[in-house]
Amino acid sequence: MSLLEGKVIIVTGAGAGVGKGIALEAARQGARVVVNDLGVNMDGSGGSAGPAQQAVEEILAAGGQAVANTDSVADWGAAQKIVQQALDTYGRIDGVVNNAGNLRDVIFHKMTEDDFDAVIRVHLKGSWNMARAAAPHFKAQESGAFVHMTSTSGLIGNFGQANYAAAKMGIVGLSKSIAVDMQKFNVRSNCIAPFAFTRMVGSIPTNTPEAAERMKINMRLEAGKIAPLTLALLSDQASHVNAQIFGVRNNEIYLFSQPRPIRTAHNSDGWTVESCVERAIPMLQGSFIPMHLSRDVFPWDPV
Repeated sequence: MSLLEGKVIIVTGAGAGVGKGIALEAARQGARVVVNDLGVNMDGSGGSAGPAQQAVEEILAAGGQAVANTDSVADWGAAQKIVQQALDTYGRIDGVVNNAGNLRDVIFHKMTEDDFDAVIRVHLKGSWNMARAAAPHFKAQESGAFVHMTSTSGLIGNFGQANYAAAKMGIVGLSKSIAVDMQKFNVRSNCIAPFAFTRMVGSIPTNTPEAAERMKINMRLEAGKIAPLTLALLSDQASHVNAQIFGVRNNEIYLFSQPRPIRTAHNSDGWTVESCVERAIPMLQGSFIPMHLSRDVFPWDPV
């Protein structure tokens, strides 16, 4: 059964890793795919049509339909061109997977403005650009779905990734806003936090024994495992799923909680600085969330 038969799906950052796995499986499920990838280095330098075209050739060889695209999601006009290519080639657009990404990991007090801006531009602004470019077409046809890639670096926390974490948490808010604003047009928007060994993960320094051991675990996380849930969320069978945050870690699928009040402190006379220190904070601190890192919340080996 081809759950995406007749649909047109754009997958950004689809020349390798998670994105390529999604693009290949989308084609196997009957979708016509726009494979977007700049073919750049991890820091954003360089550029080649090779990775996107190679993924397209694999799809074509397997009997699927796909075209390559090398425009940058970080640029408003380029994102419009990506969506327009889908319309020009296949006549419609049904889904967007915002997977394109980069890394500039630096400890916070050493992070430069360029380090921060470069990551925000691709992950957060890129997701906005692509979603906004597709939105009018989804609205007009009263259907469509987005899947955005978030990360436990933002949802939970990791060292040296203030830029990446900020972008990935921003994507959660963006996705929720899209879901709220466009639900009346039958458009839905969800997030996935993927656990997968990719070129980006492989670039993380392993200069301590703990980091080296963690990398061994990361290397067991298969990039192809992210595709099934991603494409399920784009199918008509998941038309009731909206504004959720999922995670995929090899053979495990998670549903993440979303921020809600968990404890209150009330003072009928109002609060002062002194009473906040003396009463409010002590009343609430029993429910403080520990400063976990992602590895603390997911300590077991992937299976």
